[in-house]
This record gives sequence, C-alpha cells and structure tokens, in this order.
Amino acid sequence: MATHKHDMENRADHPFVLSPSVMDLLLDAICVVDAAGHFVYVSGACEKIFGYTPIELIGTEMMDLVHPDDHEATLATSREVMLGTLTNHFENRYIRKDGSVAHIMWSANWSEDAQWRVAVAHDITERKHSEAMQAAVYAISEAAAGAANLPMLFRRIHNIIIGLLPSSAFSIALQDPQTGQTTYPYYANDQNADSVSASQDALALSAEVIQSGRPLLLKARSSETGRDGHSAIMDRKHDWLAVPLTTPEGTHGALVIQNRTGAPSYSDQDQQLLQYVSTQIAAAIQRSSILARLQFLSRYDQLTSLPNRLLLSDRIAMALARARREKGKAALLYLDLDKFKHVNDTHGHAIGDQLLQAVADRITRCVRESDTVSRIGGDEFVVLLETLDSPQQAHVIAEKIRNMLNQPFVLTDRQVPIIPSIGIALYPDDGHDEQSLLDLADSAMYGAKRSGGNQSKRTDSTSKLPQVKPQA
Repeated sequence: MATHKHDMENRADHPFVLSPSVMDLLLDAICVVDAAGHFVYVSGACEKIFGYTPIELIGTEMMDLVHPDDHEATLATSREVMLGTLTNHFENRYIRKDGSVAHIMWSANWSEDAQWRVAVAHDITERKHSEAMQAAVYAISEAAAGAANLPMLFRRIHNIIIGLLPSSAFSIALQDPQTGQTTYPYYANDQNADSVSASQDALALSAEVIQSGRPLLLKARSSETGRDGHSAIMDRKHDWLAVPLTTPEGTHGALVIQNRTGAPSYSDQDQQLLQYVSTQIAAAIQRSSILARLQFLSRYDQLTSLPNRLLLSDRIAMALARARREKGKAALLYLDLDKFKHVNDTHGHAIGDQLLQAVADRITRCVRESDTVSRIGGDEFVVLLETLDSPQQAHVIAEKIRNMLNQPFVLTDRQVPIIPSIGIALYPDDGHDEQSLLDLADSAMYGAKRSGGNQSKRTDSTSKLPQVKPQA
C-alpha cells in the first residue's frame, strides 16, 4: 500500500494533483517567488487581484508591486519566511496595474529544496474599504463630540482623512446658506500644518464642487493640454480629489485633498470613500456650527457681537481677581446714549440698530485689546478697563469715547447725531466687587444725565478726583 500510495502521489495524472488550469480557477492567487524576490509562477487569479497577466509578472520583482509605505514590513516578513517561519494572515498593500491599491492577506511558506517561497494571496480590499468607512464614521462622530470648537474639529477631521488617503494638502471650504459667501476656515499642507490660506487650485476646485454639488477626481498629468476642462489648475503633477459637504438641506461646502508625491493615484473607490465620509463630516460641522452659534449667542450680543452681561460678569471676575493678586487698578465705565429713543422714533428701528452697531465699533476703537466692551441691553454699554496705571486714566479713556461718539454718524445717507452719558467706578477706590462697582458706575451715569448729559462723571459720594469738564 505504501508503495502504491507513493506511486500515486508522484503521478502527474493523480486526480488530486492540481494542474495549472485548475489553480487558475481558484479565487485566491498562488504565487511562487525565488530567493532573489522574483515571481517564477503566478496563478490566473493574480490578474484579477493585481491587474497584471501571469506573463507580465513572471520574472518581475515582487517588491516593485508593494506599496511604498509597506516595504519595510514586507521585507521583514519575507526574511522570516525564508528562515523557515510559516506565515499566516500577514497583511500588506500592493499597487495594481491601474494605480489603485489592493489590500492583500498572505499565507506563505519556504521550500528549502526548491529555494522559493510559495504564497497564497487573498484579496481583502473590499473588507478593508468597509472597515475604513466604519472607523472613519466613528472617529468623525467622536471628533464632533470632543472638539471644543470648529478649528479643533477641522484639525481632527484632517488627521482622520490622512489616515485614510495619502495627501500633501487638505482644505475645507464652507458656504453661508444665507449670504452664499464662501470662506476657507482650514487649510494645511506638508510644509505648513496650519497655513494661512488655501492654494488657488484648492479654491478653484472648492468653488466648482460647491456649485455643482458633485465630487471631482482630477488625475495627474504631465502636460497642460486642458482637454479635461481644468486647464486653470496649475498643479497637474498630483491627483486632486474634491467632494461636496452635503446635508439634507443642501451643499454647504467642499473638502479638497491633493495626493502625495510618489503615492498611488486616487481611484474611483477612494472617491467613493471620501464622498461617503464627507457626508458624516458635513453633519459633524453642521452640528458643531449650531452648537458654536448657540454658545456665541449665550455669551455675545446678537446685534453688535459684543460680550453680553453674562460674559462681562466673567471678565470682571477675572479682572478683579488679577487686580487683587497684583495690587493693581481697574475701572468700569457705564455708558448710556442720550435721547436714543428719539432716534428710533424719528428714523426707525433699522437706523437705530445701525447706530448701535456703529457706536459699538467706535467704543471698541477707543480701548485696548485687553479691555472689554459689552452691550448689556438697549442703548447701554459697559466698558471694563484692566491694568490701569492710575485712576485718572479711566477718566481720559471715558473722554476719548465721549469725543468719538460726539462725531455725527452717517447711516443710510442720513446724519444721525448722538451724545453719551458715562459713569465711572474705580477699583479698589470705589468698590471691591462686581455688583458694587456696576451700581456705582450706573449711579454716576445717571448723575451725568441729570447734569445735562454728554459728559463723563464719577459718583460724587466716592469721588477723590476732580471731575472732567465736558468739552464743547
């Protein structure tokens, strides 16, 4: 029986010996590689997986097909196989004939007698594609939940995308649904992780994708023939991939990436992946934008964009704590516009709103960046002055504001005059806490009004400095 079995195993026509034609029917590819790393045999399935015919592969070096980022790991595993280690489930990436990427899981063994590696290649590209999409969706959801603001969310999204697709440049464009104005809040490239502005190519592609609402895959070209209708794009040595950021309400922006030098070309599958992910990105940006808007509205005045009473209170608390610690001085200016109701009654509330915005702008230009200008309601403003050199400095700034507001406002082709009354309270001279300082400044402001308005005044009962006389 032993002799018969031995004879059967060595017969070429043994029914269980796989002929080349039978191996070509297998879904997995059979590859035989010699000690120098050259293909000496490949089955027919290799063409489906790698895009090359067996004739094209025989004699070529295996490493020429391996993805550049996987060279080191593949060489290390090849050495282990040649030392006699049976390798199962090793994964790496190959560049197909069409430039796309194939994810392969290998099982390989070394034949010492024949001096070659015999390996079975299983194509797991589709599985990896699905896993990448699921992981990206989860990561984007986490990023949206964990990002404190939109710039942080953009940076996290960038990191997610470069983990999916090679890119040397990345930009996000957003379009305001009300005004139609497009902004470019985030751009990064290999040279500058957070560049000031996107390239002209990225701007052009963003505009096209936002307008059309369709993704765009622009392959690299060595010549500028312009046959594809994109001759305006300057950098044609790299692939470009741009996808719209779309929610059920419409297209709100675009995401544009540029391929890395030496990386495989972007494929249709890469476009599908980025387009799928972009839907999650658009939803995340929309949620974060809404949250940021709500947070803004909770702390800033909607009309003037100045800090509101809540944010002013936080700023005063911090300023007083710093002043106590450093034994410094601070001041509150309480400002009211005299006869503002007359402006609304005469010119209408639209002009009144424009006037409040213009007043906010002028007051802001009179103080330092470290100071806070707040609108706390109606025509009332409070200015927090920090780190004063002397109490007199508060009076000087109050007069600067008063003189600035005395200059007529031209709104919608009409001249609108307004004059302020300003009350002053000093820390620590007049009070040591927020409420007492606000009350004293408010009282001083009403004192200025009773004195005829258009002046700055410190509460008489607490004044240790001469009052600043109104200027004509």
